[in-house]
Amino acid sequence: MDKTDFLTRPLLLENPVQKYAWGSTTAIQKILGAEPDDRTPWAELWMGAHPKAPSMVQVNGAQAPLNELIQEHPRAFLGADTASAYSNTLPYLFKVLAARQPLSIQAHPDTRQARQGFDRENEQQIPIDAAHRNYRDPWPKPELICAIEPFGALIGFRSPEIICSLGRRFFPKSLDRPLQALETRPDASGIRAFFHELMTLEPAHQTEVLHEALANARTSDTPEGYWIDRLHQSYPGDPGVLAPIYLNLLEIPPGRAVFLPPKTMHAYLYGTGMEIMANSDNVLRGGLTAKHVDVAELLNTLEFAPSFPDPAAPEKMDSAEQRFSAPADEFCLSVIRLDPDTRYCSPEEHSADILFCIDGQAKIRKTRTNTRLDLGQGRAAIVPAAAGAYEISGRGKIWKAGVPQ
Repeated sequence: MDKTDFLTRPLLLENPVQKYAWGSTTAIQKILGAEPDDRTPWAELWMGAHPKAPSMVQVNGAQAPLNELIQEHPRAFLGADTASAYSNTLPYLFKVLAARQPLSIQAHPDTRQARQGFDRENEQQIPIDAAHRNYRDPWPKPELICAIEPFGALIGFRSPEIICSLGRRFFPKSLDRPLQALETRPDASGIRAFFHELMTLEPAHQTEVLHEALANARTSDTPEGYWIDRLHQSYPGDPGVLAPIYLNLLEIPPGRAVFLPPKTMHAYLYGTGMEIMANSDNVLRGGLTAKHVDVAELLNTLEFAPSFPDPAAPEKMDSAEQRFSAPADEFCLSVIRLDPDTRYCSPEEHSADILFCIDGQAKIRKTRTNTRLDLGQGRAAIVPAAAGAYEISGRGKIWKAGVPQ
């Protein structure tokens, strides 16, 4: 028997669950058909080849980490172009994310900054796993979040006019000067100067600002007031509690998605969604965390121009597939809806596709050899590039992650 036969057929994945304190005790468990555990939140289900927690694959009677298999057979898994472009690694990480509590405020570098920062910290001999290290790899990190249920988030800077209006509602008089400066310079440079001042307040002044903002929030019947109070309950004394004043506060409806380019300040607040991102560990934090916050590097990273995130529906590709817009080279995300009269047919050429059945039952059939793989709810599979064209039939909903071709 050919021991590399597995490279030409769909393969089931066993996927690790990340159990962080902010996770849900029910959402991922329900999707996977697992018993809820009120004491252990499940935050993320990882599907991919991240070296920290790779998916496992049953190969020739033994379990093997997906990242090691891809390193051994890069062209068969990824295709020649993707293997060459991403140094024989899968360029995306696919997740189910379930948040019961807010996550940290953060941003990710673009290609230039990731490479420069990674090289600089290597030259400084900062260990890769050091808590104060910002750049753990040379890759950028765009990402896309699609809501499965209503999903709350803070994404991108508000307009200067709205920041000033909310600032005058919640901030003490001691911040009038930076607000006046922003009114005078209502552009990206003005937002940068305002954010810099907010992040570098003297400790006593910062305490005063947080105290006043919280007091005003508790008498304000607004979403911003609610979230200032809510964030304070989770992160008392953290300057990130003020983020609803300067970041866009939105709820993503189920079935819609927001693309986050590198350099976008954001924090996820609640809900369950499908997340796909470049396979990078580079995170620059801006608050709501006990982890390292490098204000100077964050200021060098962020895009300060106002943004207006608009959760978007997917575009119809054919009778079964709808694809979300994501101007990223590393990944694409689709949802496939199946019924007895509708099936999905892949192109002959593709990179490594990961398929996750969130509802129902499906069969993946390799077109050339009629090889079949059953995929039930909560199960995932990878279809290597060498498998060629495949079909999916059945009844239910499949999420498909891949690399743009």
